[in-house]
Amino acid sequence: MKFFVNFLSAFRIATSFIIIGTFMSGLYLTTFILFLLAALSDFFDGYLARKYNVCTKLGGVMDHIGDKLLVVNTFILLAIMMPIWFIVIPIIIMIARELYISGLREFLGTQKIEMPVPHARFSLGKIKTTMQMIATISFLALFVLGAHISPLSNSHTLVYAISGLQNIGLFSLWFALAASIWSATQYTQDFLKKLKKIK
Repeated sequence: MKFFVNFLSAFRIATSFIIIGTFMSGLYLTTFILFLLAALSDFFDGYLARKYNVCTKLGGVMDHIGDKLLVVNTFILLAIMMPIWFIVIPIIIMIARELYISGLREFLGTQKIEMPVPHARFSLGKIKTTMQMIATISFLALFVLGAHISPLSNSHTLVYAISGLQNIGLFSLWFALAASIWSATQYTQDFLKKLKKIK
């Protein structure tokens, strides 16, 4: 089971790079399916690791790297293909947040101090990641629809579907931004507390 759990994390890491090629090649449906599978693997590897008590430091690191690469790589692609301020700005801020937190961890690592990811079931980090996944899936679904429908189509159902996906994507993106900023303040507070212990 430990091998399978680590395989899911490795699959997510590999997928985060594969989707760059599929997306830029216009294979939007393939990108959508790969991202959806990778997002599901994020849930299952954590669930299985806890259920069968096969949590390891390596697995935790791989899981963390897989999450960040999948989200950041896809966000960059979306920002390139959808250069609208209310999409690009939250994406830039959230990517900057990831770099900021990584910097805090790296500094504490030089001091032999850990700043672990909260493991609460409904932590802000988990909420942030979930909303980022929902936003990305919604936006990728828009590309899939755009590539597989007739430009002359005026179906009311299709119009409602596109509008709904846009609203879900934007709401999730900005909700993720709020959770991202708030969790960053919590990490900063934790960092400052640990910093006081450094002589």
